[in-house]
Amino acid sequence: MNTMDGEYDYIVVGAGSAGCVMANRLSADPKNRVLVLEAGGNDNWIWFHIPVGYLFAIGNPRSDWMFQTEKEPGLNGRSLAYPRGKVVGGCSAINAMISMRGQSGDYDHWRQLGLNGWGWDDVFPVFKKLDDHFLGDTEHHGAGGEWRVEQPRVKWDVLNAVAKAANEMGVPDSPDFNTGDNLGVGYFHVNQKRGVRWSAARAFLKPVLKRPNLRLETGVLVERLVFDGKRCVGVRFRQNGRSVEARTKGEVILSAGAVGSPQILQLSGVGPADWLADLGVTPVHDAPGVGRNLQDHLQQRAIFKITGARTLNETYHSLMRRALMGAEYALFQTGPLTMAPSQLGIFTRSSAEHERANIEFHVQPLSLDKFGEPLHRFPAITVSACNLRPTSRGTIRARSADPADKPMIAPAYLSTPEDRQVAADAIRVTRRLMSQPALRPYHPEEFLPGPSVGDDDASLAKAAGDIGTTIFHPVGTAKMGLPSDPMAVVDERLRVFGLQGLRVVDASVMPTITSGNTNTPTIMIAEKAARFVLEDAR
Repeated sequence: MNTMDGEYDYIVVGAGSAGCVMANRLSADPKNRVLVLEAGGNDNWIWFHIPVGYLFAIGNPRSDWMFQTEKEPGLNGRSLAYPRGKVVGGCSAINAMISMRGQSGDYDHWRQLGLNGWGWDDVFPVFKKLDDHFLGDTEHHGAGGEWRVEQPRVKWDVLNAVAKAANEMGVPDSPDFNTGDNLGVGYFHVNQKRGVRWSAARAFLKPVLKRPNLRLETGVLVERLVFDGKRCVGVRFRQNGRSVEARTKGEVILSAGAVGSPQILQLSGVGPADWLADLGVTPVHDAPGVGRNLQDHLQQRAIFKITGARTLNETYHSLMRRALMGAEYALFQTGPLTMAPSQLGIFTRSSAEHERANIEFHVQPLSLDKFGEPLHRFPAITVSACNLRPTSRGTIRARSADPADKPMIAPAYLSTPEDRQVAADAIRVTRRLMSQPALRPYHPEEFLPGPSVGDDDASLAKAAGDIGTTIFHPVGTAKMGLPSDPMAVVDERLRVFGLQGLRVVDASVMPTITSGNTNTPTIMIAEKAARFVLEDAR
């Protein structure tokens, strides 16, 4: 066993969205020695930076953990690819770049659960402090923070028509989804800087790596956390074929994500006692909630063929158009290569009984069978609606005691009557949207789920299982909660219950999922967590 030089004040496990923030903030004081352990490599590949590179990064073992879900009963026995970023910056290096805080009601609900300091009034100033927003320092946004937000640099006539169709259906325009109420239709704001992806690594980690008190190690596979009784005192990991142990006199910050963090906890003896016994892992602490409470946004990927408008499908299959697209990006950093996976957003209600927007549409001027495969050869758009606040709860379990074994991911999609109803209603809303007068010039023709699928609840729920897919927002697997909640893993300051010297800081601590894309909320959580760590050390 090799031991790293001396004791660190803080060891951060994972250089994803949360870990990059933690590394930055904890190392700002030169007295703090900070070690960051990242399983992936450096982001020195062009497709981590050109925005449309997600098409090449997702499903590529260089950049993606290549996880798969278990076969899901709610998806009619299908297993889904479950992309997770395997690189500094984590998922922010391969994600949709959509800047989305969620709804004020999400955080007020957390406060109502007894989590003081997590209401909208508490988190809003944190979001604003992080902002470097193209709108500048305004009522809702900030300027000068590290988290750059810009307008999209390409527009599509057919998406403008979809926006008008949403208006005709009664959905108002929304120039900004990040005011606390995201009801409306508009173009997503994106985490880019002058047409280049702005990942958490570029924003928070790489600018401070020159600090002599900050050390980043890549290509690290964490084997387990090291405990002295109930205190976490270090991390054991493999790197370059050897086993290494790093020690801390302060805290270990587990920021390996909603999939990685529960797996590491379980392999370290922290988790449900029966699961640990099945793994043959020596128990350190019985924590029934570790790996439970998995929530994710499932979308119904409806595809409509169109005529009379350009989509990315034709461009993709034309060498001439691809060359022009590349030239436009090289010269101006504009055009289709700057595209996020989704450009137009619509937040609305799936039915009248919902008090606030409960479905989010991602509308794309392209279509394909699944990420990593070629675009279709016919012009088409994808109109995907996801349930923002699902009631289904899944699990993440270590498959074996070998940390190299991929975990069992079972999201339990559409396992509740409420989720099946929202899915059916969301397809109805999609069909209503695509039948509005604004879209008639484009003659939309339903390709998926297909005109043969009836309009009754049972047919639509089955169709949702056939076309449903994740939009990569797993949260909740080490949830924040009160000591009275047996499923809570961390307290409101993200300290693991029953243990010392250990916090979890990433999307896994969300008690309930936010109503929108989850990357920016994860960065907010890390900003708050860094304050907690530094305050508690005083």
